[in-house]
Amino acid sequence: MTAMTVLADPPLSSAGHTQLILAALLGIATVVVLIVWAKFHPLLGLILGTVVLAAVAAVPPEDALTSFVTGLGSTFGSVGLLIALGAMLGKLLADSGGANRIVDTIVDKVGRRTLPWAMAGIAAIIGLPMFFEIGVVILVPLIVLVARRTGVSLMLVGIPALAGLSILHGLVPPHPGPVTAIAFLHADLGYTLVFGLIVAVPTLVIAGPLLARFVDQWVPVHADDAVPVGAVPSGGSVAGSGASPVADDAVETTTRGTGGSRGGTAADTVPAAASAGATRSPSFAAAIISIVLPVVLMLVRAIGELTLSDGSSTRSVLDFVGEPSIALLVGVLVAMVAVGRASGMHRGQINDSLGAGLPGVASIMLIVAAGGGFKTVLSDSGVAQVIADAAKGSHISVLVLGWLIAVGIRLATGSATVATVTAAGIVAPLGHTLDKPHLALLVLAVGSGSLFFSHVNDAGFWLVKEYFGLTVWQTIKSWSVMETVISVVALLFVLLIGAIV
Repeated sequence: MTAMTVLADPPLSSAGHTQLILAALLGIATVVVLIVWAKFHPLLGLILGTVVLAAVAAVPPEDALTSFVTGLGSTFGSVGLLIALGAMLGKLLADSGGANRIVDTIVDKVGRRTLPWAMAGIAAIIGLPMFFEIGVVILVPLIVLVARRTGVSLMLVGIPALAGLSILHGLVPPHPGPVTAIAFLHADLGYTLVFGLIVAVPTLVIAGPLLARFVDQWVPVHADDAVPVGAVPSGGSVAGSGASPVADDAVETTTRGTGGSRGGTAADTVPAAASAGATRSPSFAAAIISIVLPVVLMLVRAIGELTLSDGSSTRSVLDFVGEPSIALLVGVLVAMVAVGRASGMHRGQINDSLGAGLPGVASIMLIVAAGGGFKTVLSDSGVAQVIADAAKGSHISVLVLGWLIAVGIRLATGSATVATVTAAGIVAPLGHTLDKPHLALLVLAVGSGSLFFSHVNDAGFWLVKEYFGLTVWQTIKSWSVMETVISVVALLFVLLIGAIV
């Protein structure tokens, strides 16, 4: 796996290698300091980091602005629609009770000993179309309810569920991190999706149910210590801790009758968001179909790319329906009928629910787009090429290099999305002559690194701490350890696949 790169256009800066490297370091440091220490919004941090990068690299201001806007627009165009459609699908599933129905049905059919495995599967299914923060605020009240109803330790069911959400968020399209990395590296969606699922399954087994046994010994907490089902963590919104605004989309759960959260049965669970208009829960099959349909369409496209000749009519149809934006659009349209109308919502209420999913992800779309602008200036100035040339001579595996860069940015900023976007931009020149399988593996290596050791500068850290009623040290011994295990194990499987293909 070697990489020799050729820039299509001359760099915008004529500065020497040392100055360009200094520009990259100062630009990234500016992003880190502004986000972590000065508490700037990541969008402003990325913009100002780009200004510092361009100034130190001696890029003419008008060229830097043009480069940044170009990168911002292209990234928003390729990723923004996916983020919007994914948010709409996730919100409709929450408001209709489809997500609850999946949880209730599976939990009712499994025993106490297999419950951690069931929770891992539930989280993986629900995590396919949902952003991590949305998945957390939907799943955690349900995790607490399950733990109380069954008497199982909170960590035994919570760690597998959190692992499922985190792994899907970091490794599998159509989540914004992997999709953005695919766009930056010009990787093949089909290979990335197939390899991502192959890596995700064993990683989830190790970092989920198996790891949960040890975490339960380190952090022995019970459901009574957690935030009551349907309640908001202390302090209301966690936005003050750096959380994404989508965390405010928490969906409460209540139960019919007088049993409350402890006395009700799973079958009685209904969405508490009465304003959404849901009067009954949709069927389990309808909810599952709505969630997995986009992924199935993308998988079918991937199979077509591997088995059908290019240019055939069947291949063209599969390429179209398996395009991520089309697949998600199909999923949303099916969900409007399968879970929206099936839950008793009328057309106006369904449209209101779909629209309500968008404001919370506007910030994410802008952050990702600004990361694309930062990446483009980094590349156009010549910095990325210098880093690529240095990396080529370092004799470090491209996959390991991508992982290490993402780890560094993740530790500094606390944002998996910022880590993925920035790291993918830095290693992009290394991928020009890699074949399709190894480009896909590079996406996964970067995604794995972006999940490494979540700590106090990460919104997810505070979400888990508050909802589970943990101390900071307990959160580190549970959540942070789990994220680190996911990152390292996923990288090992990526390297293993890279040695085989």
